[in-house]
Amino acid sequence: MHELRREQPVEPERVRIGYVGGGSRSWAATLMNDLAQCTDLAGEVVLYDVDHESARANAELGEWIQSHDDAVGDWSYEVVESLAAALSGADFVICSTQDPPAETMAKDLELPAEYGIHQTVGDTVGPGGTMRAMRAVPQYREIAATVREECPDAWVINYTNPMTVCTRTLYAEYPDINAVGLCHEVFKVQELFADLVEDHVKGAEDVSREEIDVTVKGVNHFTWVDEAHWRDRDLYGLLETWLDARKPVPRFDSGELSEASYFVNHRDVTQDLYRQFEILPAAGDRHLVEFVPWYLSVDEPEEVHRWGIRRTPSEYRVDHWGEGEHERRDYLEGDDPFEFTESGEEAVDWMRALRGLEPLKTHANYPNVGQCPDLAEGAVVETNVLVDGGGVTPQTAGSFPPELRTVLTTHVTNQETIVEAGMEGDVDRAYRAFLNDPLVTIDTADARELFSRLIEAEREYLDDWDLKASRILPEGPTPAVADD
Repeated sequence: MHELRREQPVEPERVRIGYVGGGSRSWAATLMNDLAQCTDLAGEVVLYDVDHESARANAELGEWIQSHDDAVGDWSYEVVESLAAALSGADFVICSTQDPPAETMAKDLELPAEYGIHQTVGDTVGPGGTMRAMRAVPQYREIAATVREECPDAWVINYTNPMTVCTRTLYAEYPDINAVGLCHEVFKVQELFADLVEDHVKGAEDVSREEIDVTVKGVNHFTWVDEAHWRDRDLYGLLETWLDARKPVPRFDSGELSEASYFVNHRDVTQDLYRQFEILPAAGDRHLVEFVPWYLSVDEPEEVHRWGIRRTPSEYRVDHWGEGEHERRDYLEGDDPFEFTESGEEAVDWMRALRGLEPLKTHANYPNVGQCPDLAEGAVVETNVLVDGGGVTPQTAGSFPPELRTVLTTHVTNQETIVEAGMEGDVDRAYRAFLNDPLVTIDTADARELFSRLIEAEREYLDDWDLKASRILPEGPTPAVADD
């Protein structure tokens, strides 16, 4: 990340940011933290959210953050009541949206568990990922259509999961859109290599992840790295040193991590997948296990502890939603000042680069124009990109081992299928992607029943899908009425 604080601020370039999901309970504060420390961009952030009061609270939070002496950036915050008003004339559009977890994500986790399908996250693939995608496609079609009408040249920066489906939907609705999806998962593997450099390269001290160049390829939360360099030094060979120092996996007992953080990651799955495919996974273990059936095919949910991870339960998702509101209120009602941090997120870096202020080399989710030659053209893939005032230039990532390519292709096909189904409101086609997911290892009758129960439980969020025409759902299609 570039150095946000500058001793001699330049005259800032003014921009307008439309924030969709402006009532965000967590990520909004991160963006405000970063904007308040940026001196060469300035302007206004226009917040829109279906939860208008939450957006209003974030506007108050943003202005409060700006009131601090350490807030060297010049930003104002405004709340509007329509998506069109938020995006009108925007230079950038930020998306970070989520439906209420108690009504959606809790069901995504709890109902599959009744059928023995235990998900560690449930927001990208698996039954939970499918349902979240079905809810997201209509929303992101509306966002893309509004961009087309209100700010056709704006850059859309998406942070919402399922990252691939949301970003792909923006392009499906508005093919000329400028949009990317950003995720910080790969930063962790850069940190791993930075630690290896410090431990094994003589004279290397205080190596940051930004100094590590990796070749990233795959789809979001199932990314892989087959090259890593620090300066002119090839680091990939250090992985064998790292693995030799580790115990064989699995190395925990079932239930052993019951007191650990829900987000614990011992990289045991990473270790095992590297040994299986001879290429390094670049996402966290909790996400990786949802793309393959091997680690989550368990009789009891605590068995996943054997691989050094825990499931994030539905009650945490529900409680965390409220905790974000409490934290925001504590900021505004308390006496403690806001503590500015280096967040590690890159939204501000992207905006600066796209305005021609400072080029950026990073990774992003972007349509495949050949950077992943093994995967479908047009599908959203995650690879390295170069970003500057001319836009985004994807970097060629090369091929995958054939066995891994097969796994990836299944997920790309499912994601493309869900987007295409969403464009037509075709529930039965979305079901085929659901059934084809590697985590759905139950028989077809149970799979159909589970899918139908999920649809019924979240029906109010699926208005844009043609539920009456479905042959999969129990009620079946509505019979046609013959003309007299």
